[in-house]
Amino acid sequence: MNEGTKKSSSLKSILKEISFLAVMLFIFTTLAWQSFHIPSGSMEPTLEVGDRIFVSKYAYGYNRYSVPFDPKFISENKIFQTTPKRGDVAVFTLPYRDNIDFIKRVIGMPGDRIQMNLGRLYINGEIVKRTFIREIKYTDYRGIPRSVSEYRETLPGGVTHLIYERSDHGSLDNTGQYVVPDGHYFMMGDNRDGSSDSRVLNNVGYVSEKYIAGRADVITFSFYDCDQGKDIYCPIGVPLGRFFKSLN
Repeated sequence: MNEGTKKSSSLKSILKEISFLAVMLFIFTTLAWQSFHIPSGSMEPTLEVGDRIFVSKYAYGYNRYSVPFDPKFISENKIFQTTPKRGDVAVFTLPYRDNIDFIKRVIGMPGDRIQMNLGRLYINGEIVKRTFIREIKYTDYRGIPRSVSEYRETLPGGVTHLIYERSDHGSLDNTGQYVVPDGHYFMMGDNRDGSSDSRVLNNVGYVSEKYIAGRADVITFSFYDCDQGKDIYCPIGVPLGRFFKSLN
């Protein structure tokens, strides 16, 4: 075998290996877990800007929105479908918002009545329990100083999580009553005054179950900016306190 033939054979072998790895990666990110990054503060303090998360693609079943690039030839009807649970942190895609991916918490189930009154969340006429934790002053990812109250909220069913409130008199702290349609869910960010979510019907609105692509399970690692001033474990400027952190 001459030198040219050896090089050609070696190149073909490399291309085969690359193609195999690409196919395996596509299968893994479609059927198992996909990595997402957090670009905004709407889910603070649960998710910080710079967090990298693994999203379970099999948690709610599969359809075209489970597949990268949203291929039109795949049906919107789900296979192996399971129902999101209240309190899940879910990733969803909105075709009417240019197929942007969002990540919010499932607050309202189909048929629920949701309302905000003086900053308090009501589900089916019952106020959702929240417990004050502390006041926090920090600088957000855009360099804006923030002062928030941190609360532990307990949803019906027992899921507890932390939320931020800048005040109880923000633009989305007093709303009319929302009635969640069949086959849809009501999504909210944990940073209640810093999230555009289902409370804004002409922006996000009620989210159809077919648009929900997966459940956020774990923060794998993070590029969080340790200079924001929060008490996150950051030895030598690395946010180790956010590595391999479960969200469930």
